[in-house]
Amino acid sequence: MHFPVDHCYGILVEQTKKPFILGLGGTTNPESSTEQALAIALQAAADNGAETELFGSDRLMALPHYRSDPAGLNQTGKDLVELVRRADGLILSSPGYHGTVSGLVKNAIDYIEETSADDRIYLDGLPIGLIVTAYGWQAVGSTLAALRSIVHSLRGWPTPLGVGINASGGIFGEGICTDAGVNEQLKLVAQQVMHRA
Repeated sequence: MHFPVDHCYGILVEQTKKPFILGLGGTTNPESSTEQALAIALQAAADNGAETELFGSDRLMALPHYRSDPAGLNQTGKDLVELVRRADGLILSSPGYHGTVSGLVKNAIDYIEETSADDRIYLDGLPIGLIVTAYGWQAVGSTLAALRSIVHSLRGWPTPLGVGINASGGIFGEGICTDAGVNEQLKLVAQQVMHRA
């Protein structure tokens, strides 16, 4: 760690950098349970000292289908790749669609392929928090397992806690979750990402 000297007072000052946590996920609806859960987790990371950014609904829909061709990257795709390169940790949030990750979220994750020639390949060594929402429990477990598998294949480290949420009871509204247990889990997954970032 670098400790520059403050020449005015002759003391050592610890130079610290806020970790940058990227939140990636959502649905076509910016008010979805998936995106609201992600926003709550990112707020918890920010409250613990992180710089955060949410790459959600509007930008997810602006991404063309990923293809491994630089000509296929629009500005939104280029922005996503740069955010991934900057990130000290990620929180991924997907709805469970037909038992697995939604196509919209998977398409965004596929853009991480653009980092395959970087010094830090893919998500190598990064802590990755996972959130899954579904209208019923069946899709929660299989979607969470699919996200863990994707993160492992991208060399990331899924946090011990993955948050699975049965949103069928309408527990999200106006950025607030009315289920205290879910709120605590969203905060905890953010803390686990922060701890490792």
